[in-house]
Amino acid sequence: MRRLYFILAFTAFGFNAFGQKTIDEKVSELLSKMTLEEKVGQLVQYSGFEYATGPQNSNSANVLNEIKQGKVGSMLNVAGAQETRKFQELALKSKLKIPLLFGQDVIHGYRTTFPVNLGQAASWDLKLIEKSERIAAIEASAYGIHWTFAPMVDIARDPRWGRVMEGSGEDTYLGTQIGLARIRGFQGKGLGNLDAIMACAKHFAAYGAAVGGRDYNSVDMSLRQLNEIYLPPFKAAAEAGVATFMNSFNDINGIPATANKYILRDLLKGKWNYKGFVVSDWGSIGEMVPHGYAKDNKEAAEKAINAGSDMDMESRAYMAELPNLVKEGKVDPKLIDDAAKRILVKKFEMGLFDDPYRFSDEKRQKEQLNNQENRKFGREFGSKSIVLLKNEKNILPLSRSVKTIALIGPFGKETSANHGFWSIAFKDDNQRIVTQFDGIKNQLDKSSTLLYAKGANVDDQDRSMFAEAVETAKKADVVIMTLGEGHAMSGEAKSRSNIHFSGVHEDLLKEIAKTGKPIVLMINAGRPLVFDWAADNIPAIMYTWWLGTEAGNSIADVLFGTVNPGGKLPMTFPRTEGQIPVYYNYYNTGRPAKNNTDRNYVSAYIDLDNDPKFPFGYGLSYTQFKYSDMNLSSNNLKGNQTLNISVNVTNSGNYDGEEVVQLYIRDLFGKVVRPVKELKGFQKVFIKKGETKTISFTLTPENLKFYDDQLNYDWEGGEFDIMIGTDSQNVQTKRINWSK
Repeated sequence: MRRLYFILAFTAFGFNAFGQKTIDEKVSELLSKMTLEEKVGQLVQYSGFEYATGPQNSNSANVLNEIKQGKVGSMLNVAGAQETRKFQELALKSKLKIPLLFGQDVIHGYRTTFPVNLGQAASWDLKLIEKSERIAAIEASAYGIHWTFAPMVDIARDPRWGRVMEGSGEDTYLGTQIGLARIRGFQGKGLGNLDAIMACAKHFAAYGAAVGGRDYNSVDMSLRQLNEIYLPPFKAAAEAGVATFMNSFNDINGIPATANKYILRDLLKGKWNYKGFVVSDWGSIGEMVPHGYAKDNKEAAEKAINAGSDMDMESRAYMAELPNLVKEGKVDPKLIDDAAKRILVKKFEMGLFDDPYRFSDEKRQKEQLNNQENRKFGREFGSKSIVLLKNEKNILPLSRSVKTIALIGPFGKETSANHGFWSIAFKDDNQRIVTQFDGIKNQLDKSSTLLYAKGANVDDQDRSMFAEAVETAKKADVVIMTLGEGHAMSGEAKSRSNIHFSGVHEDLLKEIAKTGKPIVLMINAGRPLVFDWAADNIPAIMYTWWLGTEAGNSIADVLFGTVNPGGKLPMTFPRTEGQIPVYYNYYNTGRPAKNNTDRNYVSAYIDLDNDPKFPFGYGLSYTQFKYSDMNLSSNNLKGNQTLNISVNVTNSGNYDGEEVVQLYIRDLFGKVVRPVKELKGFQKVFIKKGETKTISFTLTPENLKFYDDQLNYDWEGGEFDIMIGTDSQNVQTKRINWSK
């Protein structure tokens, strides 16, 4: 049967006089054979029947029948070599035998999970991030998956928004570089390779600016801010050849993104000349009805396709309405052809017309069931994502020969929770995921004792376990507290108005602190939390996020000094929710505060210090890094000259370590106000103890460009501050003049 299929396919598409036909020629020939309904069918995506990431409308029997009729182009949440083969067999019963695309939310790993994405961003290590997605693509493709709905490149300045865990934080430059690394990892050497999957830049656009940090909420901003802060990662993704885009749920200035012609037709497919296709987010076409932008699904389908949305994920609007809309003259059939072509091109590029089952290989799947090299990498990546926030009296690293350690907190013996949100569940998760308790115990000397007390639940007011936890702490020489928020408290539909520790965690911490025992606090979270009391009173604090399959080993490696932490915060940490939004690259005002406590008729709160609790780019090490001899190639530049910048960084402490050297600029005067700082470069460097390295950067006028109030993108001559440092607040500064 397989042989017969290939013969038929060969005959159907054949060869031209100059060799094999191009993909465009093949697609055009195929489109000429398709009915309107079959073309619309390519624009339809349904979910499988076991796992849904939104309100599910599809009836299984109807979906299976539509697949056989060639009225479905893609399925999501269908995974595994056997399962994908079954669905593909149904698609090949259709008249034209067009294969399905299988999509899945492969967000921070697949079989092997890695730190949640915001934690990965804290590594500031583009090579590790790219490798993690390379591994994810290898594993996912072995399970029959063609397409991931990642990376999320939304810029987010509000930690109340639950989906900050899925992105790279508040900075456009850092977020863009990380997004590109993820795309390189997913798509590998190119679509068509068996270990490459289609990436998806999401959510287009400005989803991270949802009002109040409330998921699915509106976005209202100037087009200048949209273009300068929120669109650059998407533009870079399009230029890098990302296979697909996904719409965002929000409206932008009153028009839902799913039907927003400005971002879809004018920018993405027009000015940026993007050739991939756009998929709606789950049900977002139909959701334009409750938005108040379309009166029913028919009007929603009309507006979405006309604006440039190519594929309908789970709204059931396109198949039901587009054929009639075309017949009524409300939708140009050329738009249907264009959308279908974009999708069919990707199917050809993936090699699915040559072999629809090429990703449904049970042998490959078995090889990736428990890949030890992937786990080894996951352990390394987890340790590199941890951020050391505080280490008074050098409590850390701990000695492996400490006589007695108490691990206290609800996350100490968690297994699947270590995945974090947006992970793929497997039946053996409880057996294969390394707990914090086991990771620590395995690295302690045999003569040492590790005690454990849960102390509290993840998120309730139960204090009945406090007494046991206090007694356990009294028996220990050192107490490790593992607190924060539950793994499912950050993610989609997980916005929080209160981002303090969940439940009674802080009360438990205060009770343990009364014992006088030295405490190391590990904070498990998918977002920045507010923990002022702990930050002021606990001597050692590690931000451990949710680290994935090897979480326990990654944490133990840092606790005991096998790995010297080098993570840096990709988001600003507020003092309280009332300070949100707070971010490092804000605009100055006509009345800026002079210092952290200046509150007298300046832009400040009368009841709060002006600085955040922890700034963007912040993170400590077990060693110390000294910056000196910052040097600029010139203090006066003209036109398209290049500015060379260097600084010496010395490891003056007792441990080898990694430092993220950060470059910022400030354009002091402009036709529109400019931020007080803008990240323009960074380097993560390994420096041995006692060693000095010279770190170099270059700047050109391209790095100075910005959007003015007429959306002109250019730079202005004038004065600029050049800043280099260990975080966004601790920098050395030199001023230059750069004339145009």
